[in-house]
Amino acid sequence: MLSGLVIVDKPQGWTSHDVVGRMRRLAGTRKVGHAGTLDPMATGVLVLGINKATRLLTYIVGTSKTYSATIRLGESTITDDAEGDITASRSAAGVTEDAIRDGVAQLSGEIQQVPSSVSAIKVNGERSYARVRSGQEVKLAARPVTIHRFEVHAIRRVDGGRVVDIDVTVECSSGTYIRALARDLGEALGVGGHLTALRRTHVGPYSLEQARTLEQLAEELEVLDMSAAARALMPNRELSDAETTEISFGRRIAAGPAAGTADAATAENPAAAFSPSGELVALLADAGSFAKPVLVFAPDNEKQEH
Repeated sequence: MLSGLVIVDKPQGWTSHDVVGRMRRLAGTRKVGHAGTLDPMATGVLVLGINKATRLLTYIVGTSKTYSATIRLGESTITDDAEGDITASRSAAGVTEDAIRDGVAQLSGEIQQVPSSVSAIKVNGERSYARVRSGQEVKLAARPVTIHRFEVHAIRRVDGGRVVDIDVTVECSSGTYIRALARDLGEALGVGGHLTALRRTHVGPYSLEQARTLEQLAEELEVLDMSAAARALMPNRELSDAETTEISFGRRIAAGPAAGTADAATAENPAAAFSPSGELVALLADAGSFAKPVLVFAPDNEKQEH
């Protein structure tokens, strides 16, 4: 059975669900999932899991992401990106480069961010975007996010300076809305703003260099096998033959070398355990002097979870 990750370069105009549907046909299996959505307007890295590798996706969702984006100052939209209608226009001619860079600095580090109202966040069981489209006013609560890097590459004045386009790179924690950054930068500068282009270049350890277009994948389905995917994603632990046998049956073994430290493996951040032959056997969490399996991938215990 084919199992592993597929790193897709998502095309513009496709939903993440569209890409999953296409991959189900290409891989010949219904068991396909993704590790975090990309808006239809966005392109770039979308990590898909096939069959057993879908069990790795939960550990990928929370990793940091990196984006290349273009922010337009001087226009606000209902969706905070170019997909929505313009709701306000204010000349950005008076906005200086220093003011832009100061605004970017204020939106860096640990911040409280109000997600875009046209988002997939559920409000009383209904998607926020569905409520907005039905004419309801939606106010979402602010949430903590971390902007590790917010770097300005170019500032271009367009339409006689009425609008300003800014090319940026953003590296951020999971759950960050880049279009909300564009909105908040524009509001802080008093002219409004929205996102006009977005390309995701990294999801955790997986990059655009590894990604393939759907056309390329239709010609040759490139799958990152389970062992390689896990080695890149989390701390590694090499097992002996005896330990491999114990873990394969769901039994605990001696704790890893980081046990008792801040780097100890946990159920939320486990270590990937490999057999002497290099095969991914399980994900382990340290508990006192023992390590116990969180997930077991051994062929004879495929459905075993702890």
